[in-house]
Amino acid sequence: MAADKKGAGVTAAERVRAALEQDLLGGALTPGMRLDEMDLATRFAVSRTPVREALKALAAQNLVELRPHAGAFVAEPGGEALIEMFETMAELEAACASFAALRARPVDRAALLAAHEACVAATARGAMEAFLDANNRFHDAIAEAAGNRFLAEQTLALRRRLEPWRRRVTWRAGIMPQSNAEHAGIREAIEAGDGPLAARCARAHLDTLQRDALVLLRMMKKAG
Repeated sequence: MAADKKGAGVTAAERVRAALEQDLLGGALTPGMRLDEMDLATRFAVSRTPVREALKALAAQNLVELRPHAGAFVAEPGGEALIEMFETMAELEAACASFAALRARPVDRAALLAAHEACVAATARGAMEAFLDANNRFHDAIAEAAGNRFLAEQTLALRRRLEPWRRRVTWRAGIMPQSNAEHAGIREAIEAGDGPLAARCARAHLDTLQRDALVLLRMMKKAG
């Protein structure tokens, strides 16, 4: 295939694949979403042939599912993949919390407290969307306080990929108060400058999400 004119030595299919991979890994494209060939061809100003090649390559990476007579869809992770992602997320969040305990500035501590209080207030109102927004700000504040931009970028990328599962789990009765209690433990450890404790609390928090996500996955498979 001829090289893409927009990048020397890069084929159109590879350019499309790389852009879609970034969207998939970054969470811009969510599990179960249909990927329309014509829409993608228009977006990338290419014919459908390189789009098909890109989708086949992404399917080989288990990022896209090609369904006969239905088209391409963003892959829904299975139980094993979900466990692996949450395990990785737990270690990333633990590293952020550990560094934050050592490096947090007064402005970081203030942001962490404000986000935690917003989570508690949203829980009292039963406002799930407000809770999810405050929850993201809480974890963003920890990543910012860690003082490591690369770690923060990797943590955010995986969090976005897991966002659909985090949202689904949040619907479970009692999850918001439980999450607030776990947030309080993380914040208190950071305030105390106790890195090992902050890391343990962060891991435990992600372990809870992982268990709930796996329960939800099993329920969805039974319903399907």
